[in-house]
Amino acid sequence: MITGQSSSMEDYLEAIGRLSEAGNIVRVTQLSKELEVSKPSVSAALNKLAKAGLVQHERYASIELTVEGRRVAEDVIHRHEIMHRFLVEILGIDRERAEEDACRMEHVLSPPSLERFSEFVDFLTSCPQSEPAWHKGFSYYLKHGEHDPNVVGAGS
Repeated sequence: MITGQSSSMEDYLEAIGRLSEAGNIVRVTQLSKELEVSKPSVSAALNKLAKAGLVQHERYASIELTVEGRRVAEDVIHRHEIMHRFLVEILGIDRERAEEDACRMEHVLSPPSLERFSEFVDFLTSCPQSEPAWHKGFSYYLKHGEHDPNVVGAGS
């Protein structure tokens, strides 16, 4: 988590960042729908973010990230993507559950732990084999609740 920002404020910055990346003009109504919160809640959060120098927003106008706000948003998006990839590609969690869990996890990992997660995911997903033996073994374990007896050293 970026020092000084609550996970809720990071969620706002992430949502603004994602919406603006798609080329959209971000407005309170859109952000309210995206985050499933009331418009007054969005306005209160935007006031806090504006005071912190992370967004520019005037009443009834579009919402824009400042340079610092963009940096924080990109960091949160990056953390989210790493956690999501780990959950889906490594652990085989369904995408919807992984999305929800990644949103929670992105706020609590320290930068060194996050970097290690990123390296781990990159290492495993760039494995030159089509499907590494450990992944086949893990898939079997998830399905049967035991190690694959056909794998040498399974359960040893």
